[in-house]
Amino acid sequence: MTQVFPRRTELAVKLWLAGLFLLALGVVLWLVGLGRDGSGLNAAVAQPVPFSHKHHVGDVGIDCRYCHTSVETSAFAGLPSTTICLTCHSQLFAKAAVLEPLRRSAATGLPVAWNRVHTLPDFVYFDHGIHVAKGVACAECHGRVDQMPMTWRTAPLEMQWCLACHRDPAPHLRPKSEVFAMGTAPPSSAETARLVKAAHLQSTRRLTDCSTCHR
Repeated sequence: MTQVFPRRTELAVKLWLAGLFLLALGVVLWLVGLGRDGSGLNAAVAQPVPFSHKHHVGDVGIDCRYCHTSVETSAFAGLPSTTICLTCHSQLFAKAAVLEPLRRSAATGLPVAWNRVHTLPDFVYFDHGIHVAKGVACAECHGRVDQMPMTWRTAPLEMQWCLACHRDPAPHLRPKSEVFAMGTAPPSSAETARLVKAAHLQSTRRLTDCSTCHR
């Protein structure tokens, strides 16, 4: 078959189409990344039961560990079970319409389908227990939940955000007695130095190894 266009023109068209494809792909990836970075940040996440941390933590003073039972011992902090919720709400506001998911869960044995607020990709390993043991306060990652009528994410949870803390953990440490407290003042420089030594974090080289978070 006779070639319609010169080879040079055909090559130029192919290169132009390839460039156009790569540009479109780049735009799509950029938009996906932009959406991921902003998704959920400072936006309240709807829940099957409209749970208010402001009321339960800020007003009533319930400790984080009462609902998040494995936060000190496990990678996963744990979500409140129906039994935990009904410890109070079998008596308080027991007939309230908003608590119907709890009553249904108790009747069927199926857990309440809470929606995750802080979600990491499957290729990222995060352990709540070790962070608590080292003295990283809940508010450092989760923000002032005691002021949140509905819970939202305040931290980007991106790699550079995590690495910034791993490179210099000192400003994020608190005494063990204040890890679960909200609104505590940062410790003095002398106290910070003591906390770093107690947590064996004088060297942060291991904290920035890829295998620490990617296993």
